[in-house]
This record gives sequence, C-alpha cells and structure tokens, in this order.
Amino acid sequence: MLNDFWSRLLERMFQLLNSQYTFTDDYLECISKYTDQLKPFGDVPRKLKAQVTKAFIAARSFVQGLMVGREVANRVARVNISPACSKALTKMLHCPYCGGMPELKPCANYCQNVMRGCLANQADLDPEWNLFIDAMLLVADRLEGPFNIEAVMEPIDVKISEAIMTMQENTVQVSEKVFQGCGRPVGVGRSARGISDVFNSRFRPYSPEERPTTAAGTSMDRLRIVWRTMQHSVIDIKEKLKQSKKFWSSLPDVICEEDKVTDPDEEQCWNSHTKGRYFPEVVKDGLTNQLNNPEVEVDITRPDTFVRQQIMTLRVMTNKLRNAYNGKDVYFQDSSDEESGSGSGSGFTTEPVVVHTEPPMVEADISEPQPAADTARGQTPQVQIVIAITVLVSLVLQWR
Repeated sequence: MLNDFWSRLLERMFQLLNSQYTFTDDYLECISKYTDQLKPFGDVPRKLKAQVTKAFIAARSFVQGLMVGREVANRVARVNISPACSKALTKMLHCPYCGGMPELKPCANYCQNVMRGCLANQADLDPEWNLFIDAMLLVADRLEGPFNIEAVMEPIDVKISEAIMTMQENTVQVSEKVFQGCGRPVGVGRSARGISDVFNSRFRPYSPEERPTTAAGTSMDRLRIVWRTMQHSVIDIKEKLKQSKKFWSSLPDVICEEDKVTDPDEEQCWNSHTKGRYFPEVVKDGLTNQLNNPEVEVDITRPDTFVRQQIMTLRVMTNKLRNAYNGKDVYFQDSSDEESGSGSGSGFTTEPVVVHTEPPMVEADISEPQPAADTARGQTPQVQIVIAITVLVSLVLQWR
C-alpha cells in the first residue's frame, strides 16, 4: 500500500514539475517503475514504511497471540481423563459416603496428589505457557511505546511534506533519469497550461468537500479514536495476561481450595482410608514427577500427544511474538490453508485436532463419554463433569 502511494505521488509530482510535457498513462506507469531506483523522496519512504510496518506487525501479532492462547486453553480444557484418574477421583469424592462418613471432605494434601496425577500432562504446558505470556507482555509494551500506531501516524503529514520538498530540490536530476529510462515525452507547445490540464483522467484534484463530515471527523481522526480504544484494551489485557502465568501448574491448588473441596482441619478429613491426617508427601507438578504418586497411577513414559501438540503451538506463536517485538516480519498461515490442512506447519490452525490414544493416555474429548462395565468407570461421566466445570470456570476467570 505504501509503495503504491509513493509511486502515485511520484507520477503526480512529476507532472506538476514538468508541466511543459504531455504524459500518457503508459509513460506514467514507466515513471512509477523507477520509484525505488530514483529515490526521488529521499529516505522518507523507507523510514516511514519501517515504522508503520513494525507497528502493524506488532498489533497483528498481539491479536493473533490472543487467539492462539484462547484456542490452546479451550482445547486443553476438553482433554479427557484417564481411567486411573477416574478411579482416584471416585475414591476421593465418594468413598466417605460408602464408609458412613458423608460429612468428611478430602484432606488438602490428598486432593493435591490426586489432582496433580490427573493433571500431570496439563502441568507440562506451564513452562511454554509462561514463555508465551512473557512474549505477549513484551509485544504489549511495544504497542504502548515505540510501536504505538498513533505516534507513528501523527507526523505522517509532515513526513510527506518533507518528501515532496526533497523531490522539488532534485527535480532536474530526477527528470533527466526518467527521460533516460522512459524517453523524452512530447511537449505541449508554447501555450500555457492550466492546472486542470496537468491532471488527466488518471488523477482527480483534491477536493476538501469530499473529506468525511461525520462526528468522527477525518480518516486520521477515526484511526486515532480506534487506536486509543485499543490502547485501553491492551492495558486491561496485560493485567489478565499477568494473572494467567503459572495457570496450568496452579490448577490443583484452585481445584483443591479449602472449604470448597477439602477440609482445612488435617485431623478431621478423609485421607483415602478413614478420618485422619494424610501422611504421604505431596508430589511435584508435571508428568515426570508422578512416578511415585501414591494416589494415581501415571505412565510417565507415555506423554499425551494432544497436549504436546499444544505445547508446540505455543512455541511457534512465542517465536512469532519475539520476532514482532524485534520489528521483524511475521508469517501467518492463511485461513484457507488452515482449513484445508495444507501448508508447511509454520502457522497455526484454529480447528481442533483429533488425536486417538489408548488408556491410560489422555485423548481429545471429541465424543460423548461411553458407559463402562465396572463401577469405577461407571462414575466417569460424573467425574469428568466435575473436572471440566472446574477447569472451564478457572479459564473463564482468567480470560474474561
């Protein structure tokens, strides 16, 4: 767009500065081809293009990052639970009733071990998620600072004026180079030409009456209004992003919150066998730390493929955000490529990926839960609803 603007401006200025000649449309096209070679406007076009490009790349990358974060969160929230997790949840939530102690809530550490085992794969998202959030915050800082579109566009009229004066100062040199490349045009004779003769059907003279007369004012005024609104949104989004750091590793803490799910009294809670203190240590987050989880059997040698795909999606987006932060161009896959599944894989897709795995692997929840034969599996739909609601509520609180 900017390249086309400077080419058209060169054509118009060249006619004004060489009004003693007649220029055909073909000749004007020839002039525009020499824009980069002639550099009639000095260094202004290059600098302006660099500033505008960086600002729009940052804005586009930031919006794209929000979309990726939302999609990853929605997909991971739909991940199904393993039979081992279902069994552990059933034992934690229902066994007190079977033992005649329905008033007992699980011990806090007991709940932590169960949920860290159930959400082991999700917790592995945390490192890449945190890097993604950091990259989003960096780009947001750029949008508030040097890549602020309003700051870039504000002096654009001055820059264009400077470019025009540069061409006027170099009229003779520019004209001679054009004549050498495109040939010398036909003169108009001795009769004086009016300004209306200079502009052929290719251009229309500027008319102030054609400028917008709405309450929003000119196009530049509307752009400023839109950008200022976006600036306020960026500030709000930055706060939400900061709150979402360590989201996945903190899920067990959110789910096992005291007074809601667990009992703060360590002596008056369900410890997986009876009422009393829960003695086993709480395992750390992540798949590799579940080897000695006393409550959930987790195969640490089989990481969930679907979650690993989301980690890669975040990694790709993080790299693009870092490039945008440094002012480098960012490639985004076209939506048509995403829908057809074509492309090199450097972009991201917004369609859910179907991944089939075998128990005890976690798989994408793409169908209705099927009833199972044994008692533990018979509880699976209910337990899944508890987990799904808790995770989705947490996501809504973070991203709304």
